[in-house]
Amino acid sequence: MPTVPLIEIEDAPPEVRAVYDDIMATRGVDWINNFWKALANHPQLLAETWSRLKQVMGPGALDPLTKEMIYVAVSIANGCDYCIASHTAAARAKGMGEAAHGELIAVVGLAAQLNRVVQAYRVPVDDVFQGPPTS
Repeated sequence: MPTVPLIEIEDAPPEVRAVYDDIMATRGVDWINNFWKALANHPQLLAETWSRLKQVMGPGALDPLTKEMIYVAVSIANGCDYCIASHTAAARAKGMGEAAHGELIAVVGLAAQLNRVVQAYRVPVDDVFQGPPTS
């Protein structure tokens, strides 16, 4: 059960409706997902989050599928069921197949396990890994 009401399009005040309209236009959809409906309880947070998402997840050095797969991996690590579901769907829409999804899950699982082992042993970072990359 959500801790805030979900603000539907028809109930959205003008500043929220403007963000909703931009979300739908940018994504080419005719609906708003529950994440945005929850954030709409705080219009400034909604607008700031949408702006930041467009910036970070938009065109850049990483391709859109890679960005979605990273988002899925971090969401798994953080235990965000909603984010896992929504960004897995986005990654699939951008071309992630079942084999890639399986490998992603395997990498996340391996990293989580080995991160804990390294932390438990308090393994010092090798000098060669320190400092800026030397390309």
